[in-house]
Formats: sequence, C-alpha cells, structure tokens
Amino acid sequence: MTTSLTAIHSNQAPQAIGPYSQAIQCERSKLLFLSGQIPIDPHTHTIAGEGVKEQTRQVMTNLAAVLEASGTTFQQVLKTTIYLTDMAHFEEVNSVYCEYFTEPYPARVTIAVKELPRQVLVEIDATCQL
Repeated sequence: MTTSLTAIHSNQAPQAIGPYSQAIQCERSKLLFLSGQIPIDPHTHTIAGEGVKEQTRQVMTNLAAVLEASGTTFQQVLKTTIYLTDMAHFEEVNSVYCEYFTEPYPARVTIAVKELPRQVLVEIDATCQL
C-alpha cells in the first residue's frame, strides 16, 4: 500500500531555504508535518524584529500561513518543537505562544540549540491532524 504525500506551499510564509517543503501532508494517516519556521518576513525576506517576542510572533504568523494553505488551523496542531538559542527566552516565547493556542495545548518539546539559520533566536515546527 503506497502512502500519498502532498507538499504544501504558502506564499504568505518564507520560501524554503534548502531541500525541504514548508509542510508535507500524509493522506493515509491524516497528518500534516510542518517544517520549522524561523522569523523571516515573507514579503521583505528580512528577519522580523531583534527581540525574541517579535521573532516568535513572526514564526507563529508563518506557521499560520502554512496551516491555512493546508486548510487547517492551530486548533488541529498535535505537537510542536521549539528551538531556542537561549533558554532564558523560554518565558517570553511562552507568552507569545499562548496567544495562538488554547487548551488542550499541543504536546511540546523545547530544546536549546547552539545556533539557528540566519542567527535567529527561535524556530518552531509542528505536527497537525487533518
């Protein structure tokens, strides 16, 4: 039995900067896997904001655009992974994150990393039920 995979693309989110899709939809399992989004404004191609709150808000805007392109919303997100270059930003990221999700919150992992593409402060990926 073959699994049908569909690439999802939104012009309202930054274009992939490598060999990956913004998201992949798996028809058989009804799951959507969103690639990590960083705080790039898709219109100006610049990093949105210097602070982690502004950057997180742009990341969430980018994720919303990819979710919308797939016909879904944050309410269908099952799990996220947050990558931070500094765990001292944890509370600030949470304050923005809570603007987009309601209970029951998705499962989540937060990981401190040495560095992210283009020296941004935060990246978030997601898995979603369709």
